[in-house]
Amino acid sequence: MSENGYETGRLNLPFVGISTFAKKPYVGDWDAIDADVAILGAPFDFGTQWRPGARFGPRAVREASTLFSFGHAGAYDHEDDATYLGGDVRIVDIGDADIIHTKTTESHANIEYGVRKILSAGALPVTIGGDHSINIPCINAFAETCERDGPIHLVQIDAHLDFVDERHGVTEGHGNPMRRAIEKPYVSGMTQLGIRNVSSTAKEGYDDARARGSDILSVRQVRKLGTEAVLNRIPRDARVYVTLDIDAFCPSIASGTGTPSHGGFLYYDVLEILQGLAERHDIVGIDLVEVAPAYDPTESTQILAAQVLLNFLGFIFHNRAAL
Repeated sequence: MSENGYETGRLNLPFVGISTFAKKPYVGDWDAIDADVAILGAPFDFGTQWRPGARFGPRAVREASTLFSFGHAGAYDHEDDATYLGGDVRIVDIGDADIIHTKTTESHANIEYGVRKILSAGALPVTIGGDHSINIPCINAFAETCERDGPIHLVQIDAHLDFVDERHGVTEGHGNPMRRAIEKPYVSGMTQLGIRNVSSTAKEGYDDARARGSDILSVRQVRKLGTEAVLNRIPRDARVYVTLDIDAFCPSIASGTGTPSHGGFLYYDVLEILQGLAERHDIVGIDLVEVAPAYDPTESTQILAAQVLLNFLGFIFHNRAAL
């Protein structure tokens, strides 16, 4: 039986020490990644169309994640009667991709390089943005591994469809990532959940998305169908990449984002979807984007983001261990 971390060593309270993700070891040498999960920060928000500030998301989510690092040998969930993320799951934080101000192409290339390094090390890449445009280099990074392992299916949890092809010459902003992704020959399809209200994508974009194999559901449609029915719509044998925009959640619990949209998901709506994905699918990559901490003085948004990431990682590795 694992020992509680309080029994020996430092108490190591959340406000003590350096804020790596969940206080996991920092690895600055990207050629020396030896872990099951590697966290990469992508503090880029030049793709935003309205309020900036998501460049501070990775730092805020890391700091919030220290709340869940009290030194226990894993986290026990009494509802599931399971202990998640014990010492057998090796998580490292490799810091941030270098961001060059005003330079989207160069900054995206640096993010892609970081994700490629994680994949080449055999670890699960978890990228914390940044605005949603950072999904573009994340998906680009999968080109080589998909040649070997097969295509990926994208599950997007978001308020907005983000399926704009081009607008005034902009093709790699935060309204474009899902359109850029579906163009990839190794992206087999998409499931887009939580899309609602007035979107950044016109009707033609929705028609295009559906024609290219996207399944689009609003929050109300997801709730009406139920988690099981939603999960049944995803190809059973798909390798899944999950991109989670924090504005998928209702701003009543996640106000710290650049483009809030009311009527969003609540915590358990998303948690149950993520748990079901981890039970049914091989999760090959994750990004979480659009946390802009300046708009939430309570800091609840980044705490929610950190908790959801840790929950999801717990589900993934709990199910891998059960195989």
